[in-house]
Amino acid sequence: MQASQITVETPLGTIMETLPGAKRALFARYHLGGCSSCAFSNAESLAQLARRSEVEPAEMLAHLLDSHAHDLQMLVEPKKIRLEEWRVLDVRTREEHEAVAIAGSEFMTQELQQQVFGGDPETKILLYDHQGKHVLDQVAWFRGHGLKQTLGLRGGIDAWSMEVDSSLQRYRLEMD
Repeated sequence: MQASQITVETPLGTIMETLPGAKRALFARYHLGGCSSCAFSNAESLAQLARRSEVEPAEMLAHLLDSHAHDLQMLVEPKKIRLEEWRVLDVRTREEHEAVAIAGSEFMTQELQQQVFGGDPETKILLYDHQGKHVLDQVAWFRGHGLKQTLGLRGGIDAWSMEVDSSLQRYRLEMD
C-alpha cells in the first residue's frame, strides 16, 4: 500500500507497515501506543482509534502523513549512496552483522556510539538496519545529538542487496 492510499478506515496494522514512523508519531502527539493503557490493535481502524481518543480522525491522518513526509527526508535511496563519502554504521544485531554486512560498515556498539557522538558533527553518517523499518528512530537519535548529516538507508540492507550489491545474501527474520 502507498501512503496516499491510507484513509481513516485503514487498519492500524496496515498503517504501521506502510508508514514506519507511525507508532512514534502517534505516541509523540497523542500519547497512543506506548503502554497498555493507551495501546491499540492492528485490526482497529485509524478512525476507531481517533474517536476513542477524542481526536478528529482527519486530523490524526493528516498528522501521520505529515510525519511520514518528514521521515522520508531522513532516508536515502540505496542507489544514491557512494560508500566512500559516508561513515556507514550497522544498527542490526551482532549476529546479523557477522552473517552479512555492507562492505566497510561498522557494527554499532555502545562504545562506537559514544565515539561517534563525540566526533565531528559534520561527518556524513549512514545508518542501516534489516529492512528500513527501525532505522528512523536511530537517525532521529543521532540528529538529536547534533549529528545533522545522519541519514538512514531506505529499505535497509535488504534493499541494498536487491538494488546495489546482489552478492549480499538476503535473509528473513522470524520476528519481523
